[in-house]
Amino acid sequence: MGIGTSIFLIALGAILKFAVTTSVSGIELATVGVILMIVGILGLIISLIFLMQAREPVVRDRVVERRPVDPVDRY
Repeated sequence: MGIGTSIFLIALGAILKFAVTTSVSGIELATVGVILMIVGILGLIISLIFLMQAREPVVRDRVVERRPVDPVDRY
C-alpha cells in the first residue's frame, strides 16, 4: 500500500465516521470508518518506514592501490 492509498483510506474512514448520518442494516458505518482510518494510518507508517530505509546511503568499501610513479618514465 502506498502513501496515496493510505491517505485515501484515512479520508474515506473519516468521512464514514464523522460525516455520514445514514444507517445501513447490519453494518455500523462509524465502526467501518474507524477501521479504515486505522488501516490507513498503519499503511502510512509502514510506507514511510520503507521509504526512509530506501533512502539510506549504501556504504561500499573502495580499495585504492597506490604505486610509486617514476617522474622520468612517462610511458
